[in-house]
Amino acid sequence: MSLFKSESPPWGLAWRSSTLFITATVGIGLFTDLFLYGLVVPILPFILRDRINIPDSQIQSHVSGLLAAYAGASVCFSIPAGVIADRTSARQTPFLIGLVALLAATLMLFLGQTVPVLVVARILQGISAAVVWTIGLALVLDTVGPNNLGKTVGSIFGFISIGELAAPVLGGVIYKQSGYPGVFGLGFALIALDFIMRLFLVEKKTAARYTNEKPNDNPDTHSNEAGEEEEASEEDPLLTKKDELQSYNIPPNQPKPVRGFPLLYCLSDPRLLTALLLAFVQATLLSTFDATIPTVAQSLFGFDSLKSGLLFIALVLPYLILGPVAGWAVDKYGPKPAAVLGFGYLVPVLILLRLVHAGGKGEVIKYCALLALNGVGLALIGSPSIVEASTVVQRYDKANPGFFGANGPYAQLYGMNSMVFSAGLTLGPLVSGGLKDSIGYGNMNLVIAMLCAVTASLSLVFVGGKPKILGGR
Repeated sequence: MSLFKSESPPWGLAWRSSTLFITATVGIGLFTDLFLYGLVVPILPFILRDRINIPDSQIQSHVSGLLAAYAGASVCFSIPAGVIADRTSARQTPFLIGLVALLAATLMLFLGQTVPVLVVARILQGISAAVVWTIGLALVLDTVGPNNLGKTVGSIFGFISIGELAAPVLGGVIYKQSGYPGVFGLGFALIALDFIMRLFLVEKKTAARYTNEKPNDNPDTHSNEAGEEEEASEEDPLLTKKDELQSYNIPPNQPKPVRGFPLLYCLSDPRLLTALLLAFVQATLLSTFDATIPTVAQSLFGFDSLKSGLLFIALVLPYLILGPVAGWAVDKYGPKPAAVLGFGYLVPVLILLRLVHAGGKGEVIKYCALLALNGVGLALIGSPSIVEASTVVQRYDKANPGFFGANGPYAQLYGMNSMVFSAGLTLGPLVSGGLKDSIGYGNMNLVIAMLCAVTASLSLVFVGGKPKILGGR
């Protein structure tokens, strides 16, 4: 239900419904989610020890439990959030509800005096993450359409990576200087900014009621009106002609689970499964760097938390600069080249991280240079997953009018993408930490590099359709 029912246009309609403001609002929402997650993690041990009086021997297990509560809630609620969003007339209302959950979680973390309260807070934080990622990405697609999705997602991911990678260090520094009030004060300030932007947001389809312009609307409508070539892969630019969409037709009389969650049928498509794998590996890589850079910096260079945090600049800066460029390339040339080149490029630069050894300034410079090279790879792989998944599901939606409901299956898709991404963020530190402890940092990166090699190979075969050399059309 829209917040704007009056016949007179809302105040500031032009800028509140502009593409820039809507995408900026989604970007701030995703940034706030990741930033608050990272901001709180470093101080959880201190909350448990100083406020709740948990013995030191039990702190690690409680921290792990609180991290698992967040991840579990995010995974479990991502798909329901997508289903709800696709069955409501407007994205804004559930988008605001997600922020209310985040505010409640932050308050409980700030004031909570027992472990159950902290667990509930982390569950609410996970629910908020599921909502903001699912509905935020659906709102972006509603706003910019599929032709501009790559560069938009690339820009947003480059921006929010700053929050994800820098927040843990910033949280530790602020806690050291000003304690809990400083950490949570920054969190509440971000939530206030996020709430104001979400409240002012006017969706394109709402704004269209007050103007003569058509919204840059539902992606299936966009594809029907803007021409068939927008969905074409690099292999077959005419694939989306109606007579060639037969392979995407869904037979009638589907079982009840498919009728209740129509996206289940699409999971039989290897292109969609590969797109979800790209999201999982991308999240695994991000969380691996997040988990290992501080410990490597401490063990090799004797860095404290602040100096370790500065190392993230080398990783994030190429991501921030090149993300929009890589996204533009995905929009223009399709997701296959970026996926294959990006994951393929990461193989050697990950392996090169084994060259870093304990030492002084020279070794630090070498490590920063290698992190920057990896940042380039992260920029390349930022957009292909979401663009490829959107393209595949869009074709099913177009070939089966009405099967996915009036709003299409896009929020459901991004709910599933959020679930997979959250799983990667959860498993990444666990797997990389275990490998680092058992076989060493260099061999850990070798294993991650092999994962990237497999992902690049699968991208070559499935992303954007099979190449002609492999029998693609």
